[in-house]
Amino acid sequence: MLQPKSTKAFRTIANLDPNPGQRAGTGQLDEQPLLDAYSRAIISAVDKVSPAVVNIDVRRQVKARGQVQEVPANGSGFIFTPDGFILTNSHVVHQAGHIEATLADGRRFTASLLGDDPDTDLAVLRINGPDLKPAPLGDSHTLRVGQLVIAIGNPYGFQYTVTAGVVSALGRSIRSRTGRLISNVIQTDAALNPGNSGGPLVTSGGEVIGVNTAVIMAAQGLCFAIPVNTAKYVAALLIRDGRVRRSYIGLGGQNVALPRRLVRRLRLPAAGGVLVISLEPQSPAQKAGLRQGDVIVAFDGQSIAEIDDLHRLLTEAKIGVKSILTILRGTERMELHILPAEFKSRPQGPQTQPPGD
Repeated sequence: MLQPKSTKAFRTIANLDPNPGQRAGTGQLDEQPLLDAYSRAIISAVDKVSPAVVNIDVRRQVKARGQVQEVPANGSGFIFTPDGFILTNSHVVHQAGHIEATLADGRRFTASLLGDDPDTDLAVLRINGPDLKPAPLGDSHTLRVGQLVIAIGNPYGFQYTVTAGVVSALGRSIRSRTGRLISNVIQTDAALNPGNSGGPLVTSGGEVIGVNTAVIMAAQGLCFAIPVNTAKYVAALLIRDGRVRRSYIGLGGQNVALPRRLVRRLRLPAAGGVLVISLEPQSPAQKAGLRQGDVIVAFDGQSIAEIDDLHRLLTEAKIGVKSILTILRGTERMELHILPAEFKSRPQGPQTQPPGD
């Protein structure tokens, strides 16, 4: 029979705990180290980002019963450059007469609105002050469903309002106040409180990967954030031009299903299209010869199955560029030449209820 070369080594191996994560003598998993690590991750991220989070106070002049009244509103935002540029939501600051930003250290500054984009619910403000601490921006393309995220806000001056959760889904779409679809939205169950609009959604590493924007009031745990990669692109345009330029053709439409027999006969790319129900006077659509009752099925060779497909294709690059609109008029397929113009945002009622203002 073989004997161990060292009785000390044998005793060491024999005493090894086969379940080092369990409490001694209980057989239960010791969760304390996991909870401590979870807490440390949140605390570290909050310490890194919270100095950049600001409370935004807004005053708007509103006409009511023939009188002009000043209406206060409130939201959150965060500094993302050392020279005082602040990201927030468009619905927090849109058409504001006066904006003030209060920092985490109590300093208060008058903020100027450089530009806002209601179609993505993003806006950029600027303040002038020393020793500003920007939040580091991450890459929203690296997000994974189930990843830990932290929402930080400064609602109504309650500093460092922090909630934690996970990424519930990626690639969601929600409606902006203009009716356009915001794509690639982050869904999270990190609760958004009133006044959290515009605050950062942060990873456990302390990088901003989203701008908190909306909640579904009739549901529990359905909160949304604009991905930071979208925010970077929009912010650059707002800083440069004060707006995001998009094209439009000037019509009101609704999604319709097409008869299968017609789809097969005309070899249409999709079984749906956009029914034209109204035309703006002197709009590109009217000038192109589009009529009520026409059904749009393609734009510059790209299939149009619903109105959101058309919105996605009407980019800045199409402004003033002759394009081809493929339509159905009755049972005939036609092509019209159209010259899209620059779109001017006209905010409408929200489809989701923002948690701020």
